[in-house]
Amino acid sequence: MGVFTYADESTSVIPPPRLFKALVLEADTLIPKIAPQSVKSAEIVEGDGGVGTIKKISFGEGSHYSYVKHRIDGLDKDNFVYSYSLVEGDALSDKVEKISYEIKLVASADGGSIIKSSSNYHTTGDVEIKEEDVKAGKEKATGLFKLIENYLVANPDAYS
Repeated sequence: MGVFTYADESTSVIPPPRLFKALVLEADTLIPKIAPQSVKSAEIVEGDGGVGTIKKISFGEGSHYSYVKHRIDGLDKDNFVYSYSLVEGDALSDKVEKISYEIKLVASADGGSIIKSSSNYHTTGDVEIKEEDVKAGKEKATGLFKLIENYLVANPDAYS
């Protein structure tokens, strides 16, 4: 088994507390509402929403995948850190055992956020993850993030 790590950093005009609330704490209701073509539903199948909880995300009709299940590995509401692992679903293949993600929001000097993210691909055997595969996934995630950010800009009272 190999582990391939990819890190990224981006910025947002939204301050960390509000962005974390929308992006992490309320994402299960917000994303299906603003992007039903991407995510049809998100539901807790095991747990109480904290560490160890398993969520099932069902994708919209335009997606290449039908669903994934992810496990919450860490949730630090005070420091705006969230980590989770994809543990089941058709987005995983026989080449990838799981994918672990961590997102950390830090206040930027202009009042917005710096988003630090990392992805760890746990592969089976000596499989290598191609940069273009990671890039395609990041582009979809960035598009979804921009939808959330635009929603928050257009609705300044939401998730305050």
